[in-house]
Amino acid sequence: MRKEQLDQQRTRALQKEFQQGFPHSCGIKLVKLHRGWAESQLEVAPRHTQQDGFVHAGVMATMADHTAGYAGFSVIADEYRILTMEFKINYLRPASGPRLRCQARIVKEGKRVLVADSEIFAQQESGEKLVAKALVTLMAVPAYKVASKGQEKG
Repeated sequence: MRKEQLDQQRTRALQKEFQQGFPHSCGIKLVKLHRGWAESQLEVAPRHTQQDGFVHAGVMATMADHTAGYAGFSVIADEYRILTMEFKINYLRPASGPRLRCQARIVKEGKRVLVADSEIFAQQESGEKLVAKALVTLMAVPAYKVASKGQEKG
């Protein structure tokens, strides 16, 4: 798949926006962004693990959803926002290792509804292992219709 470059200004704006709110507090970082495709990374810390020492399923779900959302943002006009409509994730094996990498791509681009595929890999000394796969349905909503910081707009 050929990865189309985005306008530099749009790329910078989306990179800055990615690093906000809950995903930012988790430590998830956007590392690559192309039209219809995004890649994020997480340096795994003890706060990301569950009782058995594996990366918590909620952390991976957040990573898969947020990365898919930004793949979606890369194909819509600036005056729209992306909201998740539906989300399904399969955990394929326990995730461990120093880092997670998520790649998401838009597999169906409609006028308002988009479908993305996210894959999460655990990076280990022996190489990467696919640990989770998600299918995310996204909706492009006019920005003026979306509440900002809990406050209703216009």
